[in-house]
Amino acid sequence: MTREETISLYREHSRRLYNSSLRIVGSPEVAEELMHDALLKFIRGGVVCQSREQESAWLTRTCIRLSVDWIRKKKREAVFLEDYAGSMQESEEDFLFEDRLVEDVARVKDAILSLPVPYCLILNLVLLEGLDYSEISSLLGVREVTLRSQFSRGKVKLVEMLERK
Repeated sequence: MTREETISLYREHSRRLYNSSLRIVGSPEVAEELMHDALLKFIRGGVVCQSREQESAWLTRTCIRLSVDWIRKKKREAVFLEDYAGSMQESEEDFLFEDRLVEDVARVKDAILSLPVPYCLILNLVLLEGLDYSEISSLLGVREVTLRSQFSRGKVKLVEMLERK
């Protein structure tokens, strides 16, 4: 891949991949790193796609999988720290917001991120990314019926979680 092709690939896909990853992991720095990892995997792996749509789908699927893997890794680390290093609690809200709307958005975002991975992922992709079930199905390789039931269950869990707080 030439330098110009690489730059073109980056410009075309970086923002979408970054936003997808950010909505899953919740950290701008980590999202940027995962976006770069997905692009590097594509460039170094010599992936051959027949069309721009296949290229876009491959990159999105890879970025989402990298993001989910990162979340799983962090959860394993948290369990390890809890078991062996004592309880280390991090404040979920580092800043106090004066505007009630900003507080509510942050609360919903935190609640979505604290859901189990399948529910968090599907809620992010449907509600925040605006993808429909057929697109998500092709990205993740999961049947639409399964995605719809995961979305429904995730939405119920989210509402329950928000009512408890």
